[in-house]
Amino acid sequence: MMTITRDRLAAYGQLMRLDKPVGTWLLLWPTLWALWFAAGGLPPLHLLAIFVLGTFLMRSAGCVINDYADRKVDGHVERTRGRPLASGRATPREALILFVLLALLALAVAAPLNAAALWLSVPAVVIAASYPFAKRFHSLPQAHLGIAFSWGIPMAFAAVGGQVDWPMATLLMAANLCWTIAYDTLYAMVDRDDDLKIGVRSSAILFGRADLLIIGLLQLAALGLLAFAGWRMRLAVPYWLGLAVAACFVANQLWRVRHRDRAACFAAFLGNNRVGAVVFLGLALSLPPL
Repeated sequence: MMTITRDRLAAYGQLMRLDKPVGTWLLLWPTLWALWFAAGGLPPLHLLAIFVLGTFLMRSAGCVINDYADRKVDGHVERTRGRPLASGRATPREALILFVLLALLALAVAAPLNAAALWLSVPAVVIAASYPFAKRFHSLPQAHLGIAFSWGIPMAFAAVGGQVDWPMATLLMAANLCWTIAYDTLYAMVDRDDDLKIGVRSSAILFGRADLLIIGLLQLAALGLLAFAGWRMRLAVPYWLGLAVAACFVANQLWRVRHRDRAACFAAFLGNNRVGAVVFLGLALSLPPL
């Protein structure tokens, strides 16, 4: 029987990215946007708790299956060669068991939701599990991630109202898809040289020297779609101030990565947490708390 040591627990935590929570926040912000839009303000607290915990579990599960899929290539990439599977501190079998446990926990957390939301949770698991393999089959895996990171939006509408307000949900999903492709391209730019050597596909490679232009256009589209959603909801001044601050953050990111330096690209990726946060803060202040 395998002994669970402190070092193995640390390796499992790294597989789940407990030491790097920014991905959880990037998944959580659009889900919170959707909950507040769907409820017209503060959603029921039990739903808020379910979606926060579910977001954490699904992001953790996605990271584990990502490392399992990349276990043979992570050792060739500067940024990832120290990951638990690449370094041998955890085994592929352990990673698969951990993924299944996290996915089952996520489904258990979602169990109190209504039928409409529960049905939507099934493809959420499938999309999250299939994303890590997308880079083997097409050149825009960041779009696959964008769909995975947007799936909490219709689930939130279904959980709050019993059905999905598809016009509003589609607006938010499109905004988040553009935003996700943009910030994950910044992330992919960190690994572009290594990915070219080992044959891994990404939007950073696909976009080539047009990368910064396309990132800027995607960020602009995301903010424009969020503005349209706010206009449809007749949101108050704080929301528009939040979008304005988010636009300043985005402009600063593009300026900082103008030379495509790896460290600058990674810092810009991390900075998108602030973009999601200020949009949510403006939204929450624009809607009644109760």
